[in-house]
Amino acid sequence: MLREFTNSLTRWDTLLFHRIFGWGDKRILSRSFRIISWSANGCLYPFIGLYVHLTFGAATSKPLLLSAALAFPLERLLYHFLKQSMKRDRPYTRIVDVHFRVRPPDQFSFPSGHTASAFLMMVLLSNTFPALQIPTLCWGASVGVARVYLGVHYPTDVLAGALLGILTAQIGMWFIM
Repeated sequence: MLREFTNSLTRWDTLLFHRIFGWGDKRILSRSFRIISWSANGCLYPFIGLYVHLTFGAATSKPLLLSAALAFPLERLLYHFLKQSMKRDRPYTRIVDVHFRVRPPDQFSFPSGHTASAFLMMVLLSNTFPALQIPTLCWGASVGVARVYLGVHYPTDVLAGALLGILTAQIGMWFIM
């Protein structure tokens, strides 16, 4: 029963990967998804925190910043643990005629760290500014799709990353707020 479920999940994962990756190597799409993917590298997050602090003051920024200060290290710790435990090969190493469209940061694909950090930031920003729920959800989902399109993750890697980001953000907020 478990083997059938796993095989079915793997088939679905590979099929959905091919659907997204198969959009082709179009210049505008590749460039757009590279930028979206880059936006979740983490280098912009401190500037977002600084902007919130300078624009809205300590009363608004303090819970956000403290939650982020707890959630991001926890997310990174769990991310590295899962990455080294699962050791799932990236799609371009397993699937014939698949190449990466952006250089991956490491060897393994599960979970997607870019997606995890995007969803973590999405939850924190949405909690602080409810009007940002839909735009940040669209951005987080776009990061996940970008990682698949760029050939470095399977859809389940992205799903696991999203869940990891949401969970660690919730833990960070639970301790702080």
